[in-house]
Amino acid sequence: MKAAAFVYPWDVNGDPDAPARIAGLGVEQVTLAAAYHSTRALTPRHPRHRVVTAEHAAVLYPPGDHWTGRIPRPYPAGPWAPGDAHGEAARALAGAGLAVHTWVVLAHNSRLGAEHPDTSVRNAYGDRYPWAPCIAQQATRAYLTDLAAEAAVRPGARGTELESLGWYGLPHLHAHDKISGVPLGEAGEYLMSLCFCPACRTGYGEQGLDAGELASAVRAALEPLWRGAAADRGLPMVAELLGEERAAAVRAWRGGVARGLQEEAVAAVRAAAPAGFQVLLHADPVPEHCGANAGVDPAHILSVADGVVVPCTAGTAPLAPFAAHAGERTVLAANFTVVSGMGGSPRTLAADAARARTAGATELRLYHAGLASDGDLAAVREALATR
Repeated sequence: MKAAAFVYPWDVNGDPDAPARIAGLGVEQVTLAAAYHSTRALTPRHPRHRVVTAEHAAVLYPPGDHWTGRIPRPYPAGPWAPGDAHGEAARALAGAGLAVHTWVVLAHNSRLGAEHPDTSVRNAYGDRYPWAPCIAQQATRAYLTDLAAEAAVRPGARGTELESLGWYGLPHLHAHDKISGVPLGEAGEYLMSLCFCPACRTGYGEQGLDAGELASAVRAALEPLWRGAAADRGLPMVAELLGEERAAAVRAWRGGVARGLQEEAVAAVRAAAPAGFQVLLHADPVPEHCGANAGVDPAHILSVADGVVVPCTAGTAPLAPFAAHAGERTVLAANFTVVSGMGGSPRTLAADAARARTAGATELRLYHAGLASDGDLAAVREALATR
C-alpha cells in the first residue's frame, strides 16, 4: 500500500535535512498543511526551534485578493508560517521525490468564532462554540467552499485531503480543557453539539419542528446525563431521549446540510484543479459524529469524492462501512497515529497495516512525521520496509 505522512511547513522550512529524512521513512507522499487551526507543536529535530505556536487558524500561503471585503475570510499566518510557507515546503519536499498533497482544515476556526460570534454553533443552552463555525449559515458555507478550492489547489499539489468538512460540535481539545467531569457519552455529546443559531432554527422548522420546543426537549434529555442517572447506550439513546420522530427530523436536517456542503466543496475543488487531481475527505462512517473526521454517509461521500481518510489508531472497524461501497478506484486510506506520546503505536505499524488492508484499506496515512520522536520514526522506517 502507498503510504503518506502528514507534515507542517514549519517542519521543513529552515531545515535542509527534513525532505530527505521524510523521504527516507519509505513514504511516497506527504500531506502538507495548507490551511490549519491554532496549535502548539514540537519540532524535535529542527535546527532553529523546538516549539512552534500557531496562534490562530490561518492559511499557510498568501490568501488571494478575491477575499478583500468578505466576512468570513481566511486569516494569513503569523511568524510561524510567513509568506508562502506552504509553497516553500512543497518545493523542497517535491525535490526529494515526494508527491505533495494539501491538507486543508475547514470548519474549525477559533479566531473566526471569537471575532464573529454569530458564525458559531450555538447549543440548546445558548452557549457558543467559537471553534465551530455553523455550516448551515450561507456566508459560512460560501467561505468554506471557496477556502477549500483555494487552499487545496496549491501550485504543484497532486491532490488534497479535506479535514472537518462537516459539523463540528462539543468534542474538541480546547485550551486548558476542563469538560470531562461529566461523562456524557456519544448521545450526550451529540445533543450538546446540536446547533440552534438562527439558520439552524429555521432549518428545524423546515423539518416540521418548533426550534424552541426542540431546544427544551434537548435540555430535558440531557438532564439525567448531567446527574449521572442514565448509562450511556450510544447514539440509539438519542431517539429514546428525544423521541424517534423528533430525532429523525434533526438527523434529516443536519445530514442534508453536511451532504450539501461536501458536494459544493468537492465540486469547487474539482473546478479549480487540473485533471487527475485527487480529492479525499477525512471522514467517520457515523453521520452523527462531529469533528475533524466529519460524520458522513459512506455511500454518498464515495459518490462525491475520490475516497476517504479514516481514523484507525483505535482499530480498523471504521473502514468496513466505506469498503462496502468502494469502487475499483476508490481510495480508502487508513490513518494511524505514529507518535507514541500521542497514543500511537508505531512499533505495531506493520501488523496494523496488514489488518487495515484486510479491512479494505488501499493506502496508509501516518500522523505525524514532524511530531514523532527519532525512535518512532525508526519504527516507521522498519515497518514500511516490510511492505
